[in-house]
Amino acid sequence: MRVRRLRAGLKGWGGVGAMAVVLLLTAVFVLLPLARAGGTGTDAGAPGGLAEGTRASARSCEDPEKQSLSPSGADGDTIDAIKKRDNPKLVVGVDQNSYHWGYRDPNSGGGNELEGFDIDLARRIAREILGDPDAVVFRAIPTNERIDAIRSGRVDMVVRTMTITCDRLRQVAFSAPYFRTGQQVLAPRTSDITGYDDTLAHTRVCSATGSTALAQLTADRRSGRIPASTDISVTVPNQLDCLVRLQLGQVDAVVTDGALAASQAAQDPTVELKGAPFTTEYYGVAMKKGADDLVRRVNRVLEDYRDDGWQGSYDTWLSGTLGKDSASSRPPSPTYR
Repeated sequence: MRVRRLRAGLKGWGGVGAMAVVLLLTAVFVLLPLARAGGTGTDAGAPGGLAEGTRASARSCEDPEKQSLSPSGADGDTIDAIKKRDNPKLVVGVDQNSYHWGYRDPNSGGGNELEGFDIDLARRIAREILGDPDAVVFRAIPTNERIDAIRSGRVDMVVRTMTITCDRLRQVAFSAPYFRTGQQVLAPRTSDITGYDDTLAHTRVCSATGSTALAQLTADRRSGRIPASTDISVTVPNQLDCLVRLQLGQVDAVVTDGALAASQAAQDPTVELKGAPFTTEYYGVAMKKGADDLVRRVNRVLEDYRDDGWQGSYDTWLSGTLGKDSASSRPPSPTYR
């Protein structure tokens, strides 16, 4: 209708010039709503454009730990494909260097197999989906490769102290939370650092690439929450590498999840946690976007695991470092979208 009116009004202009104006104005009418939406079909996760649907999702993601799908025991396309493999096994990305989470204990006498809190959960998921807790292939994934491993299909899921965040929810799907923690500072016992405060001025702080710790440090130095002189340039593929840097005197402090920091302090009595947690975060099982049946099934497993299994695993692996009655000592209650 707009084009017809413009043509009628331009009869006196004549020829090609009039038609060019019509086409130009038509393009403006078509593209303007798309520009307001933030792009012309650009992938919401890609640089250079953010679709309206993604902006709405970001607005509704104030509580990322409450964004998972409701539980279901039904199989779907994703689970069917896993079960149809020649040798059906769940492929799970884990850590092999996080003490009491996912690690190899050479003194266990059990063939140096992976063990820990996350390993217990991965075996429980395999048991419920495939009927066998040993029907799982563990793949060691560095911190900075967790999302890529899921999106590329190298693993079916990641169970690796992975915090649920809004940014990550744009790239992968998460289960409901299975553990509560918060960022903390780890430093030598003799250090003058007292916590996440002004005592970090003129210090070198290590964090893992792609971690929530690095994102928090970057934002807080920019906002002035921590001193501008805090050097946060030292990053490593795995958070345990930060402990090594600390032991070698190459950095003055480490910022990581308190649950992981407590385990590192248990490994090295010369370091300790400094100050209280300064964030609240939740670990979730990460899976590929679109694998809704797998997400719902994992949430069904977690429902049962909270009642039977979670506490025993916590008492075995984490109570010695985190305490029997800490904020982390009970499974978080789920809220589904």
